[in-house]
Amino acid sequence: MRELKILAVVVVLTLITYWGVEPFAHSQMHPHVAPADFTFSDTKKDVADVNELTGDVANGQVLVTSNCTACHSIESQGFPKLMDDASSAAAYGVTPPDLGSAGKLYNESYLAAFIKNPAKAALVEHKFQDGKIHPMPGYDWMQPQEIADMIAYLKSIAPKEMTNKEVFVNACQRCHGIKYADMLNGTMAAFTPDADIKKYMGKLPPDLSQHIRSRGAGYLETFINNPQKHLEGTAMPRVGLNEESQKQVIAYLEEVGDSKKSEREELGPKFLIYLVIFAIFAFLWKASKWREVH
Repeated sequence: MRELKILAVVVVLTLITYWGVEPFAHSQMHPHVAPADFTFSDTKKDVADVNELTGDVANGQVLVTSNCTACHSIESQGFPKLMDDASSAAAYGVTPPDLGSAGKLYNESYLAAFIKNPAKAALVEHKFQDGKIHPMPGYDWMQPQEIADMIAYLKSIAPKEMTNKEVFVNACQRCHGIKYADMLNGTMAAFTPDADIKKYMGKLPPDLSQHIRSRGAGYLETFINNPQKHLEGTAMPRVGLNEESQKQVIAYLEEVGDSKKSEREELGPKFLIYLVIFAIFAFLWKASKWREVH
């Protein structure tokens, strides 16, 4: 009985210390941020006139192919890259994305806002000051109907299904590598050469192989949705992924960086049950021995 009282005191003091100190420490190291906003509500005011329109796919095809394919490829529609990744990165600072999957990956409101004003939609206006210009020109001179038509076309050519890896490649790999996904062939290296992306971003973007372990899924959910919530003033743009696409990116990071997660979670309850049973037998064995002593 005495040992149980001592154990109870230790448990109570431990809990008081934990619940008294840990929340404060956590609030300092991981300040609370608002949940991810997959509606991109801050863009809706700027594109309200676009969102209420129904786009014309045929006219959108004309607008996209005449305005966008000088910089962007659309491989699925027969518009290949006009320059290799190194050349386009040298010209623009970062390799422009292929637009074949844009209609599936990105939120429509964000996409409309990005077409009108890329720096503002991506929350990186602070980066383009004193004469610095975003590599993609804004199309705020276009009529709302024309932007709606472009989005309708991008949605019409987008694939219906994409694997987690395909989403990561299209959404993230222009800037970020993930070397643990392919240690031998280097196919998961960032498309933009290190020297160009470092100059464009201000520092070399990290390899994401272990970010799921070092940051956690909860952090990544809000960070990808809006990096400024965690790192105010960061050069990383808001990507604009819809909820489904962002979940696929995080799932791919787990596949690469935390492939044993399901096994670990399955083993956890079994291990705890073993500890409880072992503790009971240990206590009973100790009690029997002390009875012999007394």
